[in-house]
Amino acid sequence: MYTQALNDPSSKIATVEEGEEKLNDYFMERISADEKIEPNDWMPASYRKTLIRQISQHAHSEVIGMLPEGNWITRAPTLRRKATLLAKVQDEGGHGLYLYAAAETLGISREEMQQQLLDGKARYSSIFNYPTLTWADIGSIGWLVDGAAIMNQIPLCRCSFGPYARAMVRVCKEESFHQRQGYEILLALCKGSAEQKAMAQESLDRWWWPSIMMFGPHDANSTHSDQSMAWKIKRISNDDLRQKFIDATVPQAHHLGLEIPDPDLKFNEKTGHWDFGKIDWDEFKRVLAGNGPCNRERMEARTKAHNDGDWVRKAALAHAAKQAARKSTRKAA
Repeated sequence: MYTQALNDPSSKIATVEEGEEKLNDYFMERISADEKIEPNDWMPASYRKTLIRQISQHAHSEVIGMLPEGNWITRAPTLRRKATLLAKVQDEGGHGLYLYAAAETLGISREEMQQQLLDGKARYSSIFNYPTLTWADIGSIGWLVDGAAIMNQIPLCRCSFGPYARAMVRVCKEESFHQRQGYEILLALCKGSAEQKAMAQESLDRWWWPSIMMFGPHDANSTHSDQSMAWKIKRISNDDLRQKFIDATVPQAHHLGLEIPDPDLKFNEKTGHWDFGKIDWDEFKRVLAGNGPCNRERMEARTKAHNDGDWVRKAALAHAAKQAARKSTRKAA
């Protein structure tokens, strides 16, 4: 999936010998023409570095994102809910696999990416540092968190880097089911008892603002956005994506009969958008810095899982070496 459409050595980019400036000019021509950049194409070192940072962070987020929902699999209220939540958590693990594989085409190993995460040198989405306190939180994660992820990831299907774009096609299809699953959970709660609807409202109150923060800082304060937009890694700015998400989500909340926890929220007739209140960026920075409600818990769980799986990795490598030795012996014979 991640190595299809690689250029052969006779392609124009492989035969250009006019210096890095000319190569960069040709690279930007390809970007402007909406051509896909493949792993064996020439690319600026900074483009490669940006992709590794973004794709690995995305992969880490998928894997860490399994944790807040995973602890509700055995506590889900019905067998159907258990099965669908289990399937969702499995999907997230698969998304991490696709993304690690895409990043590996850029010359970094999966082991190196995972070590960067364990060493605290790589980040994952801040949203997964919040606790899942009630069953309604599983609905809120599906509706809000996966909904925000879809809003952010659909444009990535047109990312200039081919392996990343192709990975996102499947990821977005599966995420759309996750969003529907979450919304259906909240819909069932809102149609239930007064206590169940109150649980849904309380969950929305806690998850709304962290979900809004998922799109990152305002465009004026975003370190990487301008360059990523120029390279067409990113297609839509943070603020525009955030506004699209709010415009789509507010009517859904009204359909549920829930109130968005923002007293400044109001529809602007002139712009056709929902105006919203001030975001607490201090909280965002605090969570990113490792001081969120569950930062330490998440990393302790990830580190334990990595260490507990060490024997599996060693056994797999030993088996692969044994098979390779047998194959070599048969060829020699």
